[in-house]
Amino acid sequence: MKPNLFISTSRVEDQARQAGRMPGRRTAQVTGMEPLDRQVWRMTISDPYLAAHAPAGAFINLYSADRMTMMPRPFGISRVLEGEQIEIIFAVVGQGTYEFSRLQPGMAVDLLGPLGHGFDLEKPADYLLVGGGLGVPPLIRAAQCLQGRSGVCTTALLGYRDHRFADAIMGPLTDRLESIDNASGDVITLLDRVRGDIDPGRTIILTCGPLPMMRAVAAWARKTGLPAQCCMESRMGCGYGTCVACVVDTVDGRLKVCKDGPVFAADRLIWDAGEDKKETR
Repeated sequence: MKPNLFISTSRVEDQARQAGRMPGRRTAQVTGMEPLDRQVWRMTISDPYLAAHAPAGAFINLYSADRMTMMPRPFGISRVLEGEQIEIIFAVVGQGTYEFSRLQPGMAVDLLGPLGHGFDLEKPADYLLVGGGLGVPPLIRAAQCLQGRSGVCTTALLGYRDHRFADAIMGPLTDRLESIDNASGDVITLLDRVRGDIDPGRTIILTCGPLPMMRAVAAWARKTGLPAQCCMESRMGCGYGTCVACVVDTVDGRLKVCKDGPVFAADRLIWDAGEDKKETR
């Protein structure tokens, strides 16, 4: 008889709670899979621990069923749903993500998380959620965490190549939503559009998206004197700080996106010489 290689989610969580730590790699059930756009998918997964411990900006690792594929794929958590489910939104960009897009409700997937440090959402403030493309999902979770809080107002500014696949999800979670596609401009266009409505004394920018976009947003924030938090995207190997494949330059030295981030204060990051060039999505 073959040994059971994976422990059920509930058993792993029971053991973790008793030890006072996060559960390790475990098997969870896929509860939903649907397309949002060309090659963009929405997956829901049942995992009680993630549903209870998923900060905005954190991510999970998903593992391929192919034993020859050693490295997991990181995915930002977009929402926590009823029934102890979490949602991720991802694009098919290679064999690993294609495999995950073929999963159906009732099938199993191995995961680890939540991993990393998320956004700091403690202050009552006006939050500008500035996202581009597949950088939008972590900001959806931020909007969900901020919704209904006293002294908080949220404005989402989202940029897309073409189809605005996340607007219907983000809209109900925010006080204001503005979106744009490449034919009309970029997120800097949106920031300039709402600039007159910003209260500099209580506004915080949260941003996630392609590196050129976040570089431009960080430069815009610096010029306008607004604090910004950047959820960095990076190629990762392990996802928890062992392989040192996802380092980023900061004023405190080279730090790991997976373990020290993925969220960093924009003024702590060292951007390259092209940071003022508008190369946004």
